[in-house]
Order: sequence, then C-alpha cells, then structure tokens
Amino acid sequence: MSRVVADAKSSDADFIFYTSNFCPYCVAAKRLFESKGLSYLEINFANDPELRSIVVAETGHRTVPVIIDNRGDNPMFIGGFDETHRYLR
Repeated sequence: MSRVVADAKSSDADFIFYTSNFCPYCVAAKRLFESKGLSYLEINFANDPELRSIVVAETGHRTVPVIIDNRGDNPMFIGGFDETHRYLR
C-alpha cells in the first residue's frame, strides 16, 4: 500500500492534504475546505522531511499543497490548490 493511500485510509477526513510551512496556497486550500463544510487532515512535510519525496514519487506532483479526495472508496489524487478549486465548483 502506498503512503498516500495509507494516510487516506487512516483518516475519516473528506480530504487529505500535504503542506509545507509558509505556503499561501495551503492556507487557501484550508479556507476552501472550510467554506464548503469539508473536513480535512493536514500533513506538513516539515514534520517528516522524507515524506515529500515519497509523495512526489507516488503522485508526480512537486508543489504544495498535494490534495487527495478521501470521500469515496478509493482515495483520489486531485492536484494542488488550483485543481481542487476547479474540482469543487
């Protein structure tokens, strides 16, 4: 099982998102989720420096945030903030 899937399966949150410190798009993603009444689990790369390379390898997404929709049976990679904003319209 991949790390992203394991993180998603271990949470009841609607969305899982990987962040870093001082990330304005991460703050915007939190506000977007809150405005839609969606729950989220934030996992900050600063707390586990090796995690970033694992998530990049699994998703191909190199910037933060990295956002996963956890509402269905299988976690689904959405992208970053812009993709998530379009996805939730």
